[in-house]
Amino acid sequence: MEYDAELDLYICRNGKRLMADHIRHSKSKTGYVSEKTIYKCEDCNGCPYKAECIKGNNCKTPLEERTKTLQVARTFLKYRQEGLEQILSDEGIVYRMNRTIQTEGSFGDFKQDMQFRNKSKKNEAASSRIFIR
Repeated sequence: MEYDAELDLYICRNGKRLMADHIRHSKSKTGYVSEKTIYKCEDCNGCPYKAECIKGNNCKTPLEERTKTLQVARTFLKYRQEGLEQILSDEGIVYRMNRTIQTEGSFGDFKQDMQFRNKSKKNEAASSRIFIR
């Protein structure tokens, strides 16, 4: 979906507008209050992408009566962009390179010293990976 910052709306694949409807505040167990902007489509009737676009197949409301809603957390998107910029910076590349050399190498040495080895254990339901000594 494309975002239009001037009008504060998203444009879907079919060219329909998702306008900001309201802002939802939710509080986590730790006490953090998140703010999500809820965008709703003006009209999804007759859209060829409706079945692919709208999630929630177990909803009691039939698909024909539903419209697209989108929840966007602006602070999360801001922090995500800042994190990506830090990771892709020259300093971030050096940190990532050093981590693979230092931390992962140390963990491998520790496993070798403690004589850990990987073994696959098969079960009727599924197979899982375990470490044994």
